[in-house]
Amino acid sequence: MNFSFNPIMPLTWTVSRADEPSVSYPAAVPGAVQLDLASALGWPDYRYADNYRMFAPLEDVDFVCRSEFMVPEKEASETLWFVSKGIDYECRICLNGHVLATHEGAVSQVEVCLEEYLLPDALNVLEVVVLKAPKKDCGTVDRVQASECCKAPVSYEWDWHPRLIPSGMWDDSGLQTRGRAWLSHARVGYTLSNDFSRASIALDTLVEGDKTDTLLRFILSDHSGKQVMELVGDRLEGVLDNPHLWWTWDQGTPYLYNYRVKLVDRTGEVLDSVSGRVGFRRVRLVMNEGAWDRPEGSPKSRSDAPAQIELNGRRIFARGTNWVAPEIFVGLAGKARYSELLALAREANFNLLRCWGGCMVSKDCFFEECDERGIMVWQEFPLACNKYPDTPEYLAVLEQEARAIVDRVSPHPCLAILCGGNELFNSWSGMDDQSLPLRLLNKVCYEMVPHIPFIATSPLNGMCHGNYLFRHEGREVYQWMDEASSTAYTEFGVPGISPREVLEGIIPAEELFPVGPTAAWTAHHAFGAWDGNLETWLGPATIEYYFGKSSSLDELIAKSSLLQGEGYKAIYEEARRQKPYCSMALNWDFNEPWPTAANNSIVCYPAVPKPSFKMVSAACRPVCSSAKFMKFLWEGGEVLEFSMWLLNDSYGVNGMRYNMSAMLVPPDGTEKELLSWATSSLEDNENQQGPTVRVKLPDWPGANRFTVKLLVSGHPEMDSSYTLAYRSVSKGPKVFYALNK
Repeated sequence: MNFSFNPIMPLTWTVSRADEPSVSYPAAVPGAVQLDLASALGWPDYRYADNYRMFAPLEDVDFVCRSEFMVPEKEASETLWFVSKGIDYECRICLNGHVLATHEGAVSQVEVCLEEYLLPDALNVLEVVVLKAPKKDCGTVDRVQASECCKAPVSYEWDWHPRLIPSGMWDDSGLQTRGRAWLSHARVGYTLSNDFSRASIALDTLVEGDKTDTLLRFILSDHSGKQVMELVGDRLEGVLDNPHLWWTWDQGTPYLYNYRVKLVDRTGEVLDSVSGRVGFRRVRLVMNEGAWDRPEGSPKSRSDAPAQIELNGRRIFARGTNWVAPEIFVGLAGKARYSELLALAREANFNLLRCWGGCMVSKDCFFEECDERGIMVWQEFPLACNKYPDTPEYLAVLEQEARAIVDRVSPHPCLAILCGGNELFNSWSGMDDQSLPLRLLNKVCYEMVPHIPFIATSPLNGMCHGNYLFRHEGREVYQWMDEASSTAYTEFGVPGISPREVLEGIIPAEELFPVGPTAAWTAHHAFGAWDGNLETWLGPATIEYYFGKSSSLDELIAKSSLLQGEGYKAIYEEARRQKPYCSMALNWDFNEPWPTAANNSIVCYPAVPKPSFKMVSAACRPVCSSAKFMKFLWEGGEVLEFSMWLLNDSYGVNGMRYNMSAMLVPPDGTEKELLSWATSSLEDNENQQGPTVRVKLPDWPGANRFTVKLLVSGHPEMDSSYTLAYRSVSKGPKVFYALNK
């Protein structure tokens, strides 16, 4: 968000193992030291088959990143610094053989003045010694090893992420010159009046160095470049009347103002300058309608936690997803990758991304894109599924990292929620309200950004994580969603196989089909990846239960994709039907850090939408027709029953009326109208429930699916289509397939 007057000047680097200092290799920065070594030694692609296992010994190796440079041209009053926006995870900074600093933490910025040991007319040697991966001595080789540090625990292995622990300079790093005084911090703080007609602006700045005879100049311009405010002085405060507000894309315009802060001396010379963008908005987390009544009865403990986002006074239904790091080695991800993925998130009609706490915080360009696209962000701190300690050593690093994260993300209008981490109030984590790490994070957020909602973890009372399978213990997503009642579904999943193009890049040709638990399929999470069941994530028995055996890989992909898409549609649409008590539906998950063979994601690595992507996008349109079914599999002779709905998360549509028709499309493709419905006058952000359709299904010998369509007269953009499984009764005895529980 902030762009300094003095940019970071990149350097040329080499890397060597600390135990083999005489052998060095070219290094890419941003990047990862493991990738530098693998590239130099010609190791095969870690994303193919189970090649990632080659990296395991590197977990316990220290690396030395080395750069030689001459002092760049600079004024006598200027100083030279080494600056890195991110070094993962522990390091030591040395110049010409002298240790200048040590650092722990992947997100907090490293800033080291080089002047004391700088050689002005000779070659200088800068070394960043990156230490081996931190590991708790816990007797297991899993994510628990990350429970005493602030490193992203996902690298220690998850059900969709291999055990591959990166380290090194993952964000911009290099030299920076600084004048006699410079801006180390510049943020546009503001408060909106209750009617949003005024923004009271107070600039938050920190000037370092020699501040004698310096002034600040603040210039604010609108989207067209027209200057709308200028402030000059030591303390900058002012009022902007009738500001354009920042909205999510589905509620209005994500309006951004441009600003520049200049540090000048009394002669007007610019000593430093920072530019950026600001969006004016007010975001709150308020109680869901009806949440005060939960739990029922008396005496009462706490009610459901607030999970309703209120943006600029307007209650918003959050249709979204869980975002994970787009690369195992996060240094590889740049603006192009973030832009490509966020374009897909917008295409999916999402207005909220939950940045899951097990992963590294995204680079600045991620948040800048979310600002521009009008997508809200729920940002978690780096805690997930572990019991984190109350020790002073851990808390000191956690506070440092937390403040760095808040400082990085809080200027962005897209930021809607800050969260302590993932699934911490659960038996496998064992944390609670009194755990000092969570009390500390609450304190940091209150001190730095009291206007941004903070929650300790997800889920909280009233929220829900799961389920993650289309069919589990004999029940489908349709049944458990019909019986569920949550303020927010912040994780839920339906697995689906990856497209052929992805599979051919990771699975040896001889293993592609028939599919089985080979080394490659297992390494890429198709078998035995979650819950101790060989079935997950591919679920071959579930696919066979509905559609029989597959004779080719393409047939298997089509069947799996259909189950994932229809499952996700059922969950998203039912969550929306449960509004206003329910206010949020976020699937697990959106993207991947490496190519999986099967997973709950809807976008494969690096940015390949699964066939289910379009079905999710359809279920998340702000206004659309919807059909509620109670099950997926139907038989000939049964009475097909479903209710018709109009789902509406929009404002400004009061008074609209629509005519909707329900159509049955049998296997031969001939459409038959079942029922028509004229809606009543639509109200903002409210759904309408229509009639229930009942029709006896004929027997279609040999068929295994049929379609139901909802058509909205004059509004094809609101039409919906559902493919359901079918079983003919004329084929002889019914076949029942064994499913693992």
